[in-house]
Amino acid sequence: MRPAEYAPDTIIQAGEALQAAGRNVTGFALRQKVGGGNPNRLKQVWEEHLARSAVAEAEPVAELPVEVAEELAAVAKALTERLAALAVELNDKAVKAAERRVREVVKAAGEQRELAERELADAAQTVEDLEQQLDGIRGELMASQDQLAEMLAQRQNQAVELAQMRERVDAAEKVAKEAARAATQREADLLGQLQQARQAEQAAREREATANGQLLAAMQQHEEDTQLSAELRRDLEKARKEAEDGRVHLQAAQARLDGAAREIEEARKQAREARDEAKQAAASAAERRGELKALQQEIARLKDGKTSSQPHKGRH
Repeated sequence: MRPAEYAPDTIIQAGEALQAAGRNVTGFALRQKVGGGNPNRLKQVWEEHLARSAVAEAEPVAELPVEVAEELAAVAKALTERLAALAVELNDKAVKAAERRVREVVKAAGEQRELAERELADAAQTVEDLEQQLDGIRGELMASQDQLAEMLAQRQNQAVELAQMRERVDAAEKVAKEAARAATQREADLLGQLQQARQAEQAAREREATANGQLLAAMQQHEEDTQLSAELRRDLEKARKEAEDGRVHLQAAQARLDGAAREIEEARKQAREARDEAKQAAASAAERRGELKALQQEIARLKDGKTSSQPHKGRH
C-alpha cells in the first residue's frame, strides 16, 4: 500500500487553520492548504479527528460510588420511597442526556452532510472550470486548423501562379527565338541580294568597256544599274534596321526572361517560408493536442476521485 504523503497532525493543523479563517473544511480546501494529497483521505483524517474530539468532550455518565451503594443496601427499607424517587430522577436525567447526545450526533451528521455537499459543489465547480478550459483549447485548435487550411490554399494558389508564370516565360523565350531566327534569315537574304547587285554592277561595267559604240545604251543601263543598286542599298539598310529592331526585341525578351526568373526565385522563397510556417503550425497543433490529452486525463482522474469518494461520505 502506498504510504501517506502528509502526516495526520499536518492535516489537522490545516483544518484548524481553515476553521480559524472562517472557511469550510473540505477535501479540496485541505489539499490546497497542505499543498497536495488525496482530498478523500484528507477529509477522512479531519472527520476522524472531529469524532475523537466529540467523544472526548461528551459528558461521562457518573455511576454510584461503592460507599453509596453499601449505605443504600443498609438502609434500603427505610429509604425505599426516596430511592424510587431518586431512580426516577436519575432515569429522567439519563433519558435527557441520551436525547441530548442523539441531538448532538444528528447535528454532527447534518454538518458532515453539509460539508460533503459543499465539497461536492467545489469538485463540480473545478470540473466545470476544467471543461471550460478544455472548450477554449478546442476552439484554439480549430482556429489553428482553419489557419493551416487557409495557408495551404494560399500556397496552392501560389503554385498555380508559378506554373502560369513559367508558361509565360517559355512562350516569351519561344517568341524571342523565332524573332532572332527571322532576323537572321532576313539579313542573309539581303546580303544575297546585295551580292547579286554587285555582280550585276560588275557585269555592267564590263559591258561598258567592251561596247563603246553603244555608249547611250550603256549609260542607260548604268543608270538602271545605279537605281537598282540604290534600291538594293535601301533594302539592305531596311534589313539592317529590321535586324537591329530584332536585336532590341531580343534584348527586351531577355529582360523579361530575367524578371520572370527573379519572380520564380521569389515564389520559391515564399513556398519555402510557407512550408516552414506549415511545419510550425503542425508542431503547435501537436502541442495543443498534448495539452488537451493531459486535461482529459485530469478530468477523468477528478471524476474517478469523485466516484470513489461517494461511499466514504455515505458511511459518515
